[in-house]
Amino acid sequence: SVAEIVFFLLGAMTIVELIDAHDGFQNITEKIKTTKKSKFIWTIALLTFFLSAVLDNLTSTIVMLSIINKLVKEKNTKWHLLGLVIISSNAGGAWSPIGDVTTTMLWMNHKVNAGSLVSHLFLPAIVSLLVPLVIATKMKAFKGSIQQIALSEKTKKQSVIMLVLGLFLIILVPIIKMTTHLPPYMGMMFSLGLISIVAEIISKRQFSLTDITTTNSHISPTFKALTKIELPSILFFLGILMTIAAMESMGMIYGFGVQVQKSMDVNVFVTLLGVASAIIDNVPIVAASMGMFQFALDHEIWHFIAFAAGTGGSMLIIGSAAGVVAMGMEKISFFWYLKRITLLAALGYFSGIAVFLVQLI
Repeated sequence: SVAEIVFFLLGAMTIVELIDAHDGFQNITEKIKTTKKSKFIWTIALLTFFLSAVLDNLTSTIVMLSIINKLVKEKNTKWHLLGLVIISSNAGGAWSPIGDVTTTMLWMNHKVNAGSLVSHLFLPAIVSLLVPLVIATKMKAFKGSIQQIALSEKTKKQSVIMLVLGLFLIILVPIIKMTTHLPPYMGMMFSLGLISIVAEIISKRQFSLTDITTTNSHISPTFKALTKIELPSILFFLGILMTIAAMESMGMIYGFGVQVQKSMDVNVFVTLLGVASAIIDNVPIVAASMGMFQFALDHEIWHFIAFAAGTGGSMLIIGSAAGVVAMGMEKISFFWYLKRITLLAALGYFSGIAVFLVQLI
């Protein structure tokens, strides 16, 4: 089961790198024309929200970081924007089976169905974004206009093809799962195979079986993409999942879950799990919860766990993969994020929980 998740993530990241190698995301950059900060943050936040549901929150953060660097040069504005991008990407990833490692884990371990996850969590997720976004428009950092950096490059036809095809093939993965009942990683490998063929044709590389064992293999766009994926992140998730699996095999996690259900309300516990995910990380939180509880497929608690772990990590910059990558790439201070973004994320998190609980009534 751990290997399935690893191969799924490898396939998804390779597809994204193939899109980026052909400047597919440049198409999105060219469509953003507004310079008014209040409109610009809505454009960036909503774009991130829906993009992360397709790509995943880590990848969408990297893509949006690249876009923001091409459009904005003022450091203070850029950091505030990235704070909203972290909130948006985590909220967007929470309602999609391919939007976050945690939702992917729940989906691949037969805890939730893709359609049910989307229908139950879309409204709480969008509320958890809209509340911080509305408050952010009143902040001083988002008043006035943005001094955009002039774009000199124009996209080629092949970049549009790769962007549309790549996003379509990633969306196709849950559909393949629902129609064929094959494991999700097989659908992702199928999509990777199709886009790799198209990438080979676009690059006009003459295919030869001997290229695989010769020095000419680096010409392949797929091989190039494989060298650029975030392998340290994959190994990080692998280590966490194997650790949790070892604890689960000894009965430690299940025993803890039994004690929790005896001592407190499950909804309160899941809310606290979301807060804990901001301090630890949402991946071990969800991995442990799958061993704690024995609820049926699509039980409301699985949906609640997916939402709480996904959006709760936004409250600290170290609480999610999206926050960590933004912190590393832009050198955002932990305490800067704590002072300016944490409260916004917390308000969004608890607003989303309120909407989720109201839906259950």
